Amino acid sequence: MLRVEARHRLGDLELDLELTVDRGECLALAGPSGAGKTSVLRVAAGLLCPERGRVEADGETWLDTERGIDLPPERRRCGYVFQHYALFPHLSAWQNVAYPVRGMKPERRARAVGLLERFGLADRANARPHTLSGGERQRVAVARALAREPEVLLLDEPLSALDARTRAAAARELGGVLRESEAPALLVTHDFAEAAQLGDRVGIVDQGRIVQLGTASELAAAPRSAFVADFTGAVVLTGVARPGPHGVTRVELDGGGTVTSTDAAEGAVAVSVYPWEIAIEPADEEPHGSAENRLAAEVLSITVVGSRARLGLAGPQPLVAEITLASAERLGLDAGVRVTATWKAAATRLVAA
Repeated sequence: MLRVEARHRLGDLELDLELTVDRGECLALAGPSGAGKTSVLRVAAGLLCPERGRVEADGETWLDTERGIDLPPERRRCGYVFQHYALFPHLSAWQNVAYPVRGMKPERRARAVGLLERFGLADRANARPHTLSGGERQRVAVARALAREPEVLLLDEPLSALDARTRAAAARELGGVLRESEAPALLVTHDFAEAAQLGDRVGIVDQGRIVQLGTASELAAAPRSAFVADFTGAVVLTGVARPGPHGVTRVELDGGGTVTSTDAAEGAVAVSVYPWEIAIEPADEEPHGSAENRLAAEVLSITVVGSRARLGLAGPQPLVAEITLASAERLGLDAGVRVTATWKAAATRLVAA
């Protein structure tokens, strides 16, 4: 098991968190740039000594500031995959992988080529990094991290250097590696979808602290704050909640309009709903269906992604809806078209503002 405790000031940021990762588990820390995510990796790896902290891995103490213990990075059995992979440009792929391996050259080469073969890169063993694609460089970097037979695997934004076309395939390959590895893995990313795909658990980091921890589904279904709701991809509106009839809550939105939720709340709240929960109807159409929430809006933008259309809407507050491309075409949607955005009370989450 990996355990990290760190308290450290980084400019205006006060890093103050504690986490544990079980053997064979991947914990993904997700948050905006500057939240302190990479600093946690650096503390675990021995690249940053916090003012107060403790790092334990597999029963061994790597750091304990109270006892004056601070093992140097080379004595910490961790594999580190850097954001831009940090491959040595003058070495071939197998030489990069073999770099942390001890022993004679034939044994080191055999182990390195074996790892490259595992990632489908045996035929690229002699290639230099500049001749490899982004996905290939990522696999070489992961193979190098595993070459040390690490007790801990640390990954810093492992997909951020890839283009969108390569990222999906690389994420599947990396997910397979993480599932097979017995080492606890700590991964940081600014992308919640990436964290959800790769992490067994996800910790949302804001201003140096983990503000919510759980599975991706738990975070999306029950965000504890407007920040978490927004970061997981929800539309966040603000307003004032009051008890309504039949046990529901009515929220008067800032800027006009009213929505209903099955959550209990009172006072200033943040209202969250996911874009795919929002349906779109023509502005002049009579209400139909069971959706209780209806807001007048105007289409600002339409972004087509595959068979879906993501709509930017101007209402009492900005909205985003995600519908099928066929529905967008059937409704004749375009910038400036007036519509009604509808969704169910059961899909509406409330948290204290």
